[in-house]
Amino acid sequence: MKITVIGAGRVGSSVALNCSMRELGDILLLDIVQGLPQGEAMDINHQLAERGIDCIVQGSNNYQEMKGSEFVVVVAGVGRKPGMTRMDLLKTNAEIVKDICNKIKSYAQNSNIIVVTNPLDPLTYLVIKSLEGQRTKIMGMGGMLDLSRFKDHIRTVTGISRDSIQAMVISEHGENMLPLVRFSSIGGIPLSHFITAEQSENLINKTKKIAAEVISLKGATVYAPGNAVSTMVESILKNKRTILPVSALLEGEYGYNDVCIGVPCVLGSEGIERIIEIKLNEDEMKVLDLGVQSVREAIKTLSI
Repeated sequence: MKITVIGAGRVGSSVALNCSMRELGDILLLDIVQGLPQGEAMDINHQLAERGIDCIVQGSNNYQEMKGSEFVVVVAGVGRKPGMTRMDLLKTNAEIVKDICNKIKSYAQNSNIIVVTNPLDPLTYLVIKSLEGQRTKIMGMGGMLDLSRFKDHIRTVTGISRDSIQAMVISEHGENMLPLVRFSSIGGIPLSHFITAEQSENLINKTKKIAAEVISLKGATVYAPGNAVSTMVESILKNKRTILPVSALLEGEYGYNDVCIGVPCVLGSEGIERIIEIKLNEDEMKVLDLGVQSVREAIKTLSI
């Protein structure tokens, strides 16, 4: 199994480390910066060696080396700076991702592709359209990252083990994300049994705002995105058929067409094997619609 990670900065290196620690396959770190992927690969290999893990991480500046990759993770791009929204990155990162798509066409057309570069949802759409790929094989990571943050806040509020928490976040990976309190639980018991209405509202708001707080404190989110991607890869590689929130191309689901947005999906050996349509109430549908419209406005500005 070969997993190529395009972009060897902090997030890309975290993806490589998380995938190799789970022993999902050998990793190729690609980057245009000379020396960076090679150095990151060395550092990760040294940790793997001490742990007795035989996955090999290689670093390269040569895209031809991605031939034979079963997975390509697209991380390259300009990251958010304090005060910026994900959409502020659209123009610059769209050009970077288009160039990457040309490389994927040449060397890894048949791979499963996970998009991490922000703004996540419109760029996932860009990759699907640029590669003329199956929607089952190309997806975005956003909802998995938002889910990890939501679960952490639930743990803080309730004081109950993270291991007992099941949660769901859908919609745009951005200002219009939708943490679903109604579809979250602890030990199979609805989350609403553990928290007040006020706490529920606070949980939603904190989940929406926490990324900006992390960025203002340390410059980037690193570890949770790496874990999120490796969870997605593992579910597909091992045919676990886990239900995870990912950015997927909708073709009638939830009443929308031709737009990528975060929704619960079954991830198995065929990629996105099923999009789960949950029955949202009126307020939840309003937030989802805001997310869809935001992504559509961004898509309009893309040259595909």
